[in-house]
Amino acid sequence: MRIHAIFRLTTLALATSLAAGCAVGPAYQRPGTPEPAAFKEAEGWVAAAPADALERGPWWQLFGDPVLDGLAASVDVSNQNVALAVANYAQARALVQQQRAALFPSLGLNLGADRSGVRGQGADTSYRLNLGGSWEPDVWGRLRAGVASAQAGLDASAADLASARLSAQGELAANYFALRALDAQSALLGRTIAGYERELRITENRFNVGIVARTDVLQAQTQLASARNDALGLARQRAQFEHAIAILVGRAPAEFALAALPDWRASVPAVPVGVPSLLLQRRPDIAAAERDVAAANAEIGIARSAYFPNIGLSASLGTGGSRVGDLVSASNAAWSFGLSAAQAIFNAGATRASVAGAEARHQAAVARYRQTVLNAFGQVEDGLTAVRVLEQQQALRQVASEAADKVEQQIMNRYRAGQVSYSEVVQAQATALNARRALVQVQADRQAAAVALIQALGGGWRAGQ
Repeated sequence: MRIHAIFRLTTLALATSLAAGCAVGPAYQRPGTPEPAAFKEAEGWVAAAPADALERGPWWQLFGDPVLDGLAASVDVSNQNVALAVANYAQARALVQQQRAALFPSLGLNLGADRSGVRGQGADTSYRLNLGGSWEPDVWGRLRAGVASAQAGLDASAADLASARLSAQGELAANYFALRALDAQSALLGRTIAGYERELRITENRFNVGIVARTDVLQAQTQLASARNDALGLARQRAQFEHAIAILVGRAPAEFALAALPDWRASVPAVPVGVPSLLLQRRPDIAAAERDVAAANAEIGIARSAYFPNIGLSASLGTGGSRVGDLVSASNAAWSFGLSAAQAIFNAGATRASVAGAEARHQAAVARYRQTVLNAFGQVEDGLTAVRVLEQQQALRQVASEAADKVEQQIMNRYRAGQVSYSEVVQAQATALNARRALVQVQADRQAAAVALIQALGGGWRAGQ
């Protein structure tokens, strides 16, 4: 009768553990966020909820630079920040597996031998073999909530991995374009220095025959020395960007070099105004923040489960004897079966405080998620503004550079005809050089703005996507 009573209790516990209504955690709902109908800075852009599980593709290929393509491919393989995120993701995946294992019974096998005796009376040997098992039925949903929390953490870790990749790729692209802009400026400055050297020789010849004053020679020397100094500054900046790129691709700066491209031309992909709102959904930081909310929600259920008793089942089967052969004898077998329940009667409000703390953590996660969404909208708006304004500025810089080149040539012709002083030549040449360098800089700024906008959208896009 005792065995039948235990069996009935066990059956009741198993049935209770399968009841769906026993879960004490709140049902998860994604927090609401502001969703404007369209972006302020571009018509046709609509906001949407986060969904990061979409293929982003090699967005850097939009710029059509094979050197950048090769460097970006090295980020996944060699960048240490990405490697750290990969390891964190593997750790989160192992935690999910660990939490899921708690849903199933555990079995243990124990084999032992003892030898004892009294001095002068010989010794006895005994052997024992025991198979034991235990299981905690998930009556109140505590273990399932733990699995849900770990799974949400795994999803957040995957989003963090995507964020690390996107951040490293974006930083690489920005540094690469800055380096190429310095190459273009260095080439421009090199041509200018060659021109200044010619002008210095001409001015020295004119001074030697008494046509011009020595001040003209000194001004030409000053201008040439200043240009050479600027060239050294550009070389220093280029080295710093090259070192940063080496680190991003997981290389020691001493073992990495990028050949200069003096004839490099900036290529800026057009950002289509009608890009689907799915691009904003693919931001991995939004996905990570949303998964943190889900994990915090599951932790509320874990905390609430402390209000209810922990139910456990245990069973064991063992044999023993003075010989090894006795271990397989059915007559020596002994078994046991147990059902236990444990409940805290008084803990001075510790359970209530734990639940309140979990609810507060959930509220904090909701606030972080909503702030992340707002920041994302702001970054896209900033990116759209930068792309549009810089395109207009480039057109104006182009006009200014062409006009300054013409003024420089006219002033030089007038100087050679003796109509103006050399000071006007120096001023016209400096203005023209600054206009050319500003044009190169705004082209590089357009590329940087395009990279920032792509990052704000969560990655690149493909034609027809």
